[in-house]
Amino acid sequence: MGSFGNPDIVEVDTDILIIGGGMAACGAAFEVMRWKPADMRVRLVDKAAMERSGAVAMGLSAINTYLGEQDACDYVRMVSNDLMGIVRDDLIFDVGRHVDDSVHLFEEWGLPIWKQPGDENTPLKDGGKPVRSGKWQIMINGESYKVLVAEAAKKALGMENIQERIFIVKLLLDANEDNRIAGAVGFSNREDKIYVYRSNAILLVAGGAVNVFRPRSVAEGMGRTWYPVWNAGSTYAMAALAGAELTMMENRFVPARFKDGYGPVGAWFLLFKAKATNGRGENYLETNKEMLQQYPPYGQAAVPATCLRNHLMMKEMREGRGPILMRTDLALQALAKSYEDEFGAKEAQKKIKHLEAEAWEDFLDMCIGQAGVWAGENIEPEKRPSELMPTEPYFLGSHSGCCGIWVSGPDDIGAPAEWHWGYRSMTTVNGLFTAGDGVGASGHKFSSGSHAEGRIAAKAMVKWCLDHKDYKPKLAQDPKEFAEEIYKPVRNYLAHKDFSTAVDVNPHYITPRMLQARLQKIMDEYVAGVGTMYVTNEMMMTIAVDKIQELKKDSEKMRAMDLHELTRAWENYHRILAGEAHLRHMLFRKETRYPGFYYNKDYDFVDEVNWKCFVNSRIDPKTGEWTTFKRAHHDLVPKQK
Repeated sequence: MGSFGNPDIVEVDTDILIIGGGMAACGAAFEVMRWKPADMRVRLVDKAAMERSGAVAMGLSAINTYLGEQDACDYVRMVSNDLMGIVRDDLIFDVGRHVDDSVHLFEEWGLPIWKQPGDENTPLKDGGKPVRSGKWQIMINGESYKVLVAEAAKKALGMENIQERIFIVKLLLDANEDNRIAGAVGFSNREDKIYVYRSNAILLVAGGAVNVFRPRSVAEGMGRTWYPVWNAGSTYAMAALAGAELTMMENRFVPARFKDGYGPVGAWFLLFKAKATNGRGENYLETNKEMLQQYPPYGQAAVPATCLRNHLMMKEMREGRGPILMRTDLALQALAKSYEDEFGAKEAQKKIKHLEAEAWEDFLDMCIGQAGVWAGENIEPEKRPSELMPTEPYFLGSHSGCCGIWVSGPDDIGAPAEWHWGYRSMTTVNGLFTAGDGVGASGHKFSSGSHAEGRIAAKAMVKWCLDHKDYKPKLAQDPKEFAEEIYKPVRNYLAHKDFSTAVDVNPHYITPRMLQARLQKIMDEYVAGVGTMYVTNEMMMTIAVDKIQELKKDSEKMRAMDLHELTRAWENYHRILAGEAHLRHMLFRKETRYPGFYYNKDYDFVDEVNWKCFVNSRIDPKTGEWTTFKRAHHDLVPKQK
């Protein structure tokens, strides 16, 4: 290996390349080994380390998608309602009919799942009844959830077929065959090496996008976000640059979470039966209930759409009735009183202590920072309420959001032909597949659904490779050209580092941290971030388009002093493209489809007549030009039973 800046180039040939290490990647790694012939080569490449890679990295206290005795059509109805009606029923139904099998595997691999009294020793697959915190959610002890799932994936695939700490930054199209994936290129974030992969099929599952918008946490809280901070929009950016069609990129998720620590609220609402109030102690979901009448049918469901619940909360904040409080104190006190009435004082005391431990464990399982905030501010949840606050926006396709890539769905449930043009889970680029956060128009998969979707994609990729076994990838560029492109930030630094005495102040380059701050400022102030209380309009977004183009030019001047900064630089390239896709889709859609997540004040209404459709886009990989367009929406599952 040469000195830094002269990377060794490693070329790798494989049949299937899995990019990412999260739940979808682990599902694919496990499943692919059950179907592939012995001579089919599979390689998994992860930017991080699989045990703590992806959205489940810190752990979870619940699995949010487990159907059990429930109907897959009801699952489709729930997802459709929560995402304001514009989803792919075929993709959601397919996840619904497969997801439980992944959950059964998790339990088999050692994941502790809470059971109803008397069912503690009965596995779910044998009829054991889980403790549900909601209609679709089941409680787990999940601090090591991802470790267990990654261990199973590694055992199945074999460590000789897994490379960690390698950041794939660009997909490569075939030089001879139009619209055909041929490989990918990336670099090690631990060694001075460039990796060039040639592959018959690629599964792109590198997560969603975080830190495109300016976060609420600043200074000592910098880096604290709700979704995993390393999710840089790589899935969306790399797919888009390869010419894959994106869908619903105007969708974003703005979760209401415990303030400053981003702690989860689901268990508090569903398991502990806590209520959220305004600063006056009023239940704003009741006092503002009439606002939901403006959004039929999404506001009239038993559980109104998530964005609409945010919408009611934001009215309180705008009109000066904040802060919004999670009444942890009243919930725990009410449960303690019920224990005393049922079991007597002595036994109730034990149960109360256990309950308090569960309250803390909800955070320790999946959001340790929130437990730190409670401890640091001397908050005892049984005595004091905690503030809730909507976060900065995130892009994702597996949680309560549905942005992502347009993929081919199942062919056996009556979907229109334009929804299943090829192999299941394949994008509009031949040989390029995705799952998890990558699949657009299909939210509420969460961890279990993403794992199941990775397994579905793995089977399709094996079939693709068997059907195209004579294909030989041909790359258009010499590997040395890839190395120069990837190391451009390093070249910027080495060429100009001696021009100034202050290493971070230089007219010839910009640091990745400062470029990210500029991106976040643009998105926050013009594209409905926290700074404008999620409000924008056409003129603001038009200005943002121009500013993003200038930022893209300036991004060519980013520097990288080391491999860490090179990672940050390439994450910025991807974040800019993900943000631009979001912006262009929002500008194209002439309505406010997700009130509570954003407001376009020029079209501050939901237009069911003209805009109940998918908004899709594509970048021409040869010219770099964007086109944005509509695709028809269809309901396959009747939305009223």
